[in-house]
Amino acid sequence: MHTIHVSQTTSKEERYKELYPQIKTLLEGESDKTSNMANLAAALKEVFNFLWVGFYIVKEEYLVLGPFQGTVACTRIKYGKGVCGKAWETGEIQIVPNVDLFPGHIACSSFSRSEIVLPVKRNGEVVAVLDIDSDCLNNFDEIDRYYLGEIVILLDY
Repeated sequence: MHTIHVSQTTSKEERYKELYPQIKTLLEGESDKTSNMANLAAALKEVFNFLWVGFYIVKEEYLVLGPFQGTVACTRIKYGKGVCGKAWETGEIQIVPNVDLFPGHIACSSFSRSEIVLPVKRNGEVVAVLDIDSDCLNNFDEIDRYYLGEIVILLDY
């Protein structure tokens, strides 16, 4: 059994620095992608108390809901649609300070205010996305981009 220990009194960057080696250890011993996505979503939700943390997996022309932590979510997202679909289409991290201002935003939760979506790649091709929503405006920045980008690589897709 694994327990994540991260000080809640430190800065966001310090929490990521404490969390990273623990996630690395947690994922290294498991080859099942679903289990690893589930544990990663749980760890991020636990440490940062984000509104919603989860994965969408590429299946034909859709992103299909995978392991997540949070309220009920959209089940399928089309290529290029919403923030998740845009991350799939471009292969680039999407940071949205205010989801209400994002053209074509898919509102799975009325409580979502800002969002970050990171593509998960295998051999340069997007195979899934990590989607994180916050109930605060402008909650994601370059610190999140960097550390979440490093954490997603640990999935070793």
